Amino acid sequence: MTATATTTPTPNLPAGTITRDEIVPARSAWSAVVPAGSLLTIIDLEGNQAVDFLAYDAWDTARRYSAPDTLQGQDSIFLTTGSVLRDCEHSPLMTVVADDCGRHDTIGGACSKESNTLRYGHHTAGQHACVENFLAEGSRHGLGKRDLVSNINWYMNVPVDPDGALGIVDGISAPGLSLTLRAETDVLVLVSNCPQINNPCNGFDPTPVRLVVTDPDPTPAQTPARTPARGL
Repeated sequence: MTATATTTPTPNLPAGTITRDEIVPARSAWSAVVPAGSLLTIIDLEGNQAVDFLAYDAWDTARRYSAPDTLQGQDSIFLTTGSVLRDCEHSPLMTVVADDCGRHDTIGGACSKESNTLRYGHHTAGQHACVENFLAEGSRHGLGKRDLVSNINWYMNVPVDPDGALGIVDGISAPGLSLTLRAETDVLVLVSNCPQINNPCNGFDPTPVRLVVTDPDPTPAQTPARTPARGL
């Protein structure tokens, strides 16, 4: 029997010059400084893959993503197009400018070896987790455990009941869906491509994601006028 080939839909990337385009393997970490005005696109290649995410002011990492400031600023517990990621001084770090999925989590937190052991049993103690990814990748930028804060979980489905109870359930993403963020200042981004296999956040099967940084083309209004050379 011949296997049928499957393809992942090609996302609509922002117009401009691509400065980074990388596949982040399942369970791996990634980081980059996204310059002010540049666009970061996160593509869920195979669907239902949570992408844990932290953001810092690249020049002052004491100013970092703040879930309380972000939620208060937008009056919603979910993130989507138009959501502004705010730092601990309520200043904008990044803005979601496009979103194919429609809803993302910013209250569920990151998995860790400790939380896995507590929730799923001591047999999980040796499993890799997002906190370990953040610590390893953050150390490349001088960050440590005290610099980790409540993170965003792109593509993770965490519904909240009227009584305040929340859960991690099957995702609502699909292969090839993407979201794009615009950096409002120079932003250091840390990503953990979530390795969790004990709950449905990754469909119990972590998969790769694609991260693309784009320098947008200047609009005519941004293009400086040229003065003709004398004598021409």
